[in-house]
Amino acid sequence: MPAAFGLVGILGMLVGLLCLICWIIVLIKQFQDAGVVHGIIGIVTCGIWTLIWGWMNATRLNIKTIMMIWTLLIVVRIILAVAFGAGMAMSPNMATP
Repeated sequence: MPAAFGLVGILGMLVGLLCLICWIIVLIKQFQDAGVVHGIIGIVTCGIWTLIWGWMNATRLNIKTIMMIWTLLIVVRIILAVAFGAGMAMSPNMATP
């Protein structure tokens, strides 16, 4: 396995961890501002509702910066997932059945 694949994997995990931190920050704001029901929906929907709710209330709650960072991290995570998947598909050392 080339070192680049390991680096992409580590970078993907780091971006995922940063996404989780952003989600927790916005989820706490969601519980505080919108109540328990919205917070639970934010947990159950795996962050999709929290992301939408965060953007809907970003200016009012002064969390626009964290929302921009979180959205950028999601885009980077998708790009890394596509790059990592394409790299593994083209790897000459892949085990064949």
